[in-house]
Amino acid sequence: MPGDMVETVRMDDEIRARRAACTDSFLGNGLIRPADLLAAIGSDVEPDVYGEGGVVRVLEHHIADLLGKPAAVFLPSGTMAQAATLRVHAEQRSRRTVCWHPYCHLPRHEGGGYARLHGLIGREVGEPDRVIESRDLGRVAEPPAALVLELPQRDLGGMLPDWDDLVAQTTWARENGAAAHLDGARLWEATAGYGKPPSVIAELFDTVYVSFYKGVGALPGCCVAGTTDVVAQVREWRSRMGGTLHAMWPAAGSALTLLPGALAEMPVRMAHAQAIAAALATTPGVRVVPDPPQTPMMNVLFETTADRFAAHAERLAVKDGLWVWPRPVETGVPGVVRAELAVGRGTLSHTPDFVASTLGMLAG
Repeated sequence: MPGDMVETVRMDDEIRARRAACTDSFLGNGLIRPADLLAAIGSDVEPDVYGEGGVVRVLEHHIADLLGKPAAVFLPSGTMAQAATLRVHAEQRSRRTVCWHPYCHLPRHEGGGYARLHGLIGREVGEPDRVIESRDLGRVAEPPAALVLELPQRDLGGMLPDWDDLVAQTTWARENGAAAHLDGARLWEATAGYGKPPSVIAELFDTVYVSFYKGVGALPGCCVAGTTDVVAQVREWRSRMGGTLHAMWPAAGSALTLLPGALAEMPVRMAHAQAIAAALATTPGVRVVPDPPQTPMMNVLFETTADRFAAHAERLAVKDGLWVWPRPVETGVPGVVRAELAVGRGTLSHTPDFVASTLGMLAG
C-alpha cells in the first residue's frame, strides 16, 4: 500500500476514535449512538418477510398518506431508489434523457449507475451556483423522460426555488411529456422553508423520494411514493437489484418511530438556523450561504486554511469533547473553506450564540 494511502487510513482511524470519545455535538442530530438507533426500533415492532407485511407495510402506507400518493415502496438506499424510479419513467415514455441540476446526486456520487445499469442519459440544466429556474428549461429542446428537482438543494446550502417558479417547472415537465420527480432526501426540511405540508409539495410531482437517515436521524432507508403502477415497477426493480432483504423491519421501524417528531420539529429547526445566521453576522471570518437560511441547513464559509481548521477541530474534540467537522471542504478560493451545517436535535440543544462563537473559533 502506498505511503500516502497508509497515512490516510491511519488518519481516518484517528478521527473515528476521536469522535467516539466526544460527548457532545451541535451538528445535525448530534452524536447518535448505535444504542439510540436500536431503541428507536421499538420492542413491539412487527417484522416483515422480504419486505412484505409488518412495519414495512405500515411505513409504506404512512408515507403514501403523508405525501398524498396512491402508493409507496420502502428501499434500503436512495441510490437504488431514484435510479430505478427514473428507469421506470424512461421506459414508460420510450425516452432516455433525464434533466437535472449540475449538483444532482445521481451523476456526482453514484458511480454512473444511472447510465451503466439503467441506460439513462443525464442532461445538466441551469447553473451550478443557483437552483434551476423555469427559464433554464426553455432551453431544452429534446423530449426528456423526466425532470429531477432536489428540494432543498443540498450543495447550495439548502436553497429552494421560488414556489411559483417551482410550479412552473413541474408544469413544464408534464407539458413536455416528462415525469416530474422529486429528490426529496431532505423534503422534511423543505416543508419548513416553504411553510407547507409534505403533501402540498409532493402534489407537484409524479414521484417523490424521501430519506429517513438524514434529518430524521433513523436507520438507513427510504421510500418512493407515486402512482400504483410506477411504485409496483420500482418494487420489482428493488428485487432485481438485490434490495429486497429478508428482514427490513429494523430500518422501517426506526423511521416510523422518529419521522413524526422530526417533521413536527422542522419549524423550530428553521427558526434556530436563522438565529444562528443572525448571530454569525458579527462573527469575524465566518459567513453563511444562503443568508438568511432558506431551510434548516446552511453552508458555512470560513476565512482560514484547511489545516488550521482541522487543528482547531481536533482541539475542540480532545479538550472539550465537542465534535465538529474534522476537515472542511476546499472551495477553490485560497483561504476559504466550507462546511455544511444541518440543524437538528443536536443543534437545538445549543444556543445560537454558542454555535456562532464555536464557528468563529474554527476560523481563528
